[in-house]
Amino acid sequence: MRVVPADGIKVSLQRKGLLFQDHYRRPSFVQWKDKSPSAIRDPERITVTNPANGKRLCTVDAASSDEVEWAVSHAQTTFDSGIWSKASSMHRSSVLSRLADSLQRRIPDMAQIDTLQTGRPIREMNAQMSRLPDWLSYYAALLRTNQGFVAPTQGKLLNYIQRVPLGVVAQITPFNHPLFIAIKKIAPALAAGNSVIVKPSELTPISLLEFANLTQEAGLPDGVLTILPGYGHTTGKQLATHPLVRKVDITAGTLTGRALGAIVGSNLAAFTAELGGKAPILIFDDADVVSAVNGVAFAAFVASGQTCVSGTRIIIQENIYESFMTELLKKVESITQRMGDPMDERCSMGSIISSHHLNRIDDMIARQQSGTILTGGKRMMGKSLLDHFDFSHGSFYPPTVISDVDVSHELWQEEIFGPVVVVKKFSTESEGVRLANASKYGLGAGVWTQDLSRAHRVAANIDAGLVWVNTHHRNDPSSPWGGMKESGIGRENGIEALEAYSQSKSTIVNVASVDESRTDDWFGGEPKRYG
Repeated sequence: MRVVPADGIKVSLQRKGLLFQDHYRRPSFVQWKDKSPSAIRDPERITVTNPANGKRLCTVDAASSDEVEWAVSHAQTTFDSGIWSKASSMHRSSVLSRLADSLQRRIPDMAQIDTLQTGRPIREMNAQMSRLPDWLSYYAALLRTNQGFVAPTQGKLLNYIQRVPLGVVAQITPFNHPLFIAIKKIAPALAAGNSVIVKPSELTPISLLEFANLTQEAGLPDGVLTILPGYGHTTGKQLATHPLVRKVDITAGTLTGRALGAIVGSNLAAFTAELGGKAPILIFDDADVVSAVNGVAFAAFVASGQTCVSGTRIIIQENIYESFMTELLKKVESITQRMGDPMDERCSMGSIISSHHLNRIDDMIARQQSGTILTGGKRMMGKSLLDHFDFSHGSFYPPTVISDVDVSHELWQEEIFGPVVVVKKFSTESEGVRLANASKYGLGAGVWTQDLSRAHRVAANIDAGLVWVNTHHRNDPSSPWGGMKESGIGRENGIEALEAYSQSKSTIVNVASVDESRTDDWFGGEPKRYG
């Protein structure tokens, strides 16, 4: 199989105008009324780099403080105009359906863009991107089928309840699933009728900027969706503190979530946060070893372990521990040997997002005070056995397995956000559940067993917003997604997300006749019901 180098793919697709620009200029919506210093001054540029080889992909203008202010104001003006916020559900549904079709046609390009900017294998991104239109189609369908209701009342009153949009909403998205997580947030926000401003990760803004170009042909009015590249501590913070922003939705670390949540709360705005995770996977002794090993490998090492639901704490019942670990280490060795150029369809696992994040993983492993490293544990250098790709130019870390880590150690307790797992034995079901819950996080979890009663019982006892049984990381637009404990607040996906981007409005109409209404005189002495 011939593998086209990443640089070659970029050049060939740019010639066709299909992939991405060499430089993304300041937002085109900025229409200055005067010669503002911000309009004259050259904007700060963000350099986007391929983490697999360290090479520059493009540059992006970072939004200035004035541009953020203008974007929010413009979004509010658009909202107030009613062009989208008061458009019929049928119209919004049609636009989302067209947008899904437009995105479907660009799936191959978007997959390559996200591989280049994240270092994740093209095989992963092709699979992930193929699902993205489903989120837009789901909320388009929900708009056509979701109904308001009439509340029961006393007397001759008609009390009908509608869902109305919030206003301007801000979304702050991460680097690990650049377009996927953004679409998960954008789809329900647009469906509800809001004006949406998205700040993508400064590490991976390209695919979202390209997606925004599809919205005009789908019929989305100007000012309804705005992409504001920038840094979290400036652009993100300014959006979160803005009094016109009525909801902030983030995917980030728990510390960031706490800080932004406090700011958003002071504005009495809504807040949804999908935060950190440290997912346990319980392997019971009746589990099918082959299936469980394959499932654990996927849970732990897809996206190089850079997902909030990565299976990072593998808890194995003692009777199956030895056989399971033998097969797991074989699987890990196979994954390591097939690492290479992420643009190679055969590549099993890609890079870490940046040298900064790679160094963080290295430092955490170096501080290891308990446990034994069974495999991995050091940055990858040299050439790939798969395709001779040079790991030393990128940020590669191998699948790493560490046994017998104490539950108080940071490797057990803290999110590593890399391909590192800790493994531990357990004896009884209650002990396994106790170990699974021995964490401040509660986003995802996995259970592997052939015992149906045990599967339901254990899933119910694990403190996590998502529990997979005999599988992992399955996701659908209809299925609520969010965490317990320090893993966040609120939910993505499903009807819950649509309702979280809207608010109820009750209209109470007196349907009594004029004669009947005239007897309703509270101050005339009649003992009428108050309310």
